[in-house]
Amino acid sequence: MKNTIKRLYEDAKNIKEKDPACRNILEAIILYPGFHAILFHRIAHFLYCKKIYFLSRLISQIARHITGIEIHPGAKIGKKLFIDHGMGIVIGETATIGDNCTIYHNSTLGGTGKDKYKRHPDLGNNVMVGSGAKILGPIKIGNNVKIGANSVVLENIPDNATVVGIPGKIVKSTIL
Repeated sequence: MKNTIKRLYEDAKNIKEKDPACRNILEAIILYPGFHAILFHRIAHFLYCKKIYFLSRLISQIARHITGIEIHPGAKIGKKLFIDHGMGIVIGETATIGDNCTIYHNSTLGGTGKDKYKRHPDLGNNVMVGSGAKILGPIKIGNNVKIGANSVVLENIPDNATVVGIPGKIVKSTIL
């Protein structure tokens, strides 16, 4: 329980650090739907891992109605996810998100309808997903990747790349 509260505090602190409109951590906790979606997801994911599927899905659906952000309880989310202006975000059941990622509104981490088991993407650490971006299928997005607004990404992306367009193409790649 102590770790869960610490993790949620880190999530709220991350919002304060990344969003210049956020004046303090309490404001992030009370007013930010991205924080609420993560809070609900952490509860739903716990229940999902305990195989309490109906209740976990019920919590995720209530969260979707409250926040406009749909995160399947099976999705695995790392530390310090910042969901900015989250309306319309969809994160699928087998998606994984690394630490310190940012996802902007109307983005999808979804499936293509062609795969049965692993259907959704894996995001590395420090990934930024621009508004309206669609990342589809069981693909891997490397660490420190930036995905431009409205891009459609259907293939693996290596570390330290910037991707834009439909379909998404690497326009910048740096080795750190």
